[in-house]
Amino acid sequence: MAELNPIELQKALKGADYPASRDDLVELAKNNGADSSLVQKLTQSGSERFDGPNEVQKAVFDNE
Repeated sequence: MAELNPIELQKALKGADYPASRDDLVELAKNNGADSSLVQKLTQSGSERFDGPNEVQKAVFDNE
């Protein structure tokens, strides 16, 4: 499994409109061809809603 990084997260969430729900971002990431491990991390993030990409990055990478 490739190491997750912020660039991959940005690619996965390309086109996201914020604020966004976690479920919407997970669906967008899947549609953008995100790696399954990134989708899993996003799914398991603690927040239900994100106001911007920095919040998503913090939720995904601060829990590693």
